[in-house]
Amino acid sequence: MRFNTLDAWLQWQEGLHPKAIDLGLERVQRVAERLQLTRSRATVITVAGTNGKGSSLAMLNSIYTAAGYRVGLYTSPHVHRYNERIQIQGAPVSDEALCEVFDIIDEARGDISLSYFEFGTLAALQLFSRQELDLLLLEVGLGGRLDAVNIIDPDLSLITSIDVDHIEWLGSDREQIGVEKAGIMRPGKPAVVSDPRPPESVGSEANRMGSDLSSLGQEFQYHKIDQEWTWFSDQTRHQHLPMPGLKGDFQLQNAAGVIAVTELLQNRLPVSHDALALGLKTATVIGRLTQIDSNPEVLVDVAHNPQSTRVLADYLSTHPVSGRQLAVMGVMADKDVACMLKPLEQSFDAWLLAQPRLPRALEADRLARELSEIGTTVPVSQYGSIQEACEAARSQAQANDRIVIFGSFYTVAEALSKTYNEQSIMPSREKI
Repeated sequence: MRFNTLDAWLQWQEGLHPKAIDLGLERVQRVAERLQLTRSRATVITVAGTNGKGSSLAMLNSIYTAAGYRVGLYTSPHVHRYNERIQIQGAPVSDEALCEVFDIIDEARGDISLSYFEFGTLAALQLFSRQELDLLLLEVGLGGRLDAVNIIDPDLSLITSIDVDHIEWLGSDREQIGVEKAGIMRPGKPAVVSDPRPPESVGSEANRMGSDLSSLGQEFQYHKIDQEWTWFSDQTRHQHLPMPGLKGDFQLQNAAGVIAVTELLQNRLPVSHDALALGLKTATVIGRLTQIDSNPEVLVDVAHNPQSTRVLADYLSTHPVSGRQLAVMGVMADKDVACMLKPLEQSFDAWLLAQPRLPRALEADRLARELSEIGTTVPVSQYGSIQEACEAARSQAQANDRIVIFGSFYTVAEALSKTYNEQSIMPSREKI
């Protein structure tokens, strides 16, 4: 074995391939074929989208587990530990299991260079192949058409909300990005779109491929009444559904798409109304509007593009606190920072900025300049690390205040690992 620890394997993988992000299926497909991983005995659901993937996968995992099925879940990125990316029956896989399959993949690849994400995708598929699983839930890492996850043919594809993000790789408008997301659909297989206003390109690609598309607002809809809601299509109606455990009314959009998925797979994987309701109520994801402390309240959120910061701003305005609201923010340099900040310009009484410890993160002074350009009039301060910014926010905050830590997965991960103990996370919920 090349390495004996998971950290050593991951550090080596980060430098193995010349590009951190290198979209394309040829290399990873060849290795997968050598390992006989391109076909799954289990039913496969692949999920793509700009926002909402994590929430939708959490609900699907919770629902199908409640229904008694054995489920493998592959997501990215992680918050606390790499092992979170690959879960079987809700439990992250062990360091030892990961090291073992990394060694198998390393030997099988020969002289083929693989990226960090490609190694992880193959590891997930290898570990899932060893289990008697009923269902695989696979999250696309970036885009869809050329993402490593797309080497597996799904039995059903789910596309969540689509917005402009990762322009360098996916295109500069929603229509171009829609083509990339639609690349996970397959001829003759059902697909679900939970974006209520998807780009026209998604429907066009579904027609071109011969995929049977079900869209929110057309083939299925939902209606909220007080603290219950109803999902309905021409064939089926689910009434008196509980609100999703994940925070925010916008989660109904994701939940509606998830129920559409379960309906389309009823013949293969039947789900009762009770399992549906239980799964919706109990689904959780760390890092999306997760409350990790109180007095003062502390929320962490991985909002990292304009659509997700609009949703964050809406949540904050509809769930106000009696005291001040402090922002701890760190972002990646490739983001449209001005458009991310614009919805939040009236949300905070102070901004505490820092650069996440990652080469492609934006420097705090550049983030401060972006805030200045949108005309913020509240105090803005800069810190040497996310940890320092979090500690400063805690020292400034009073009992009735709220601290919101957001801007990227890496910002949230640093806050949770450096300032807030993992065990202190409260069992509250998330957002897209």
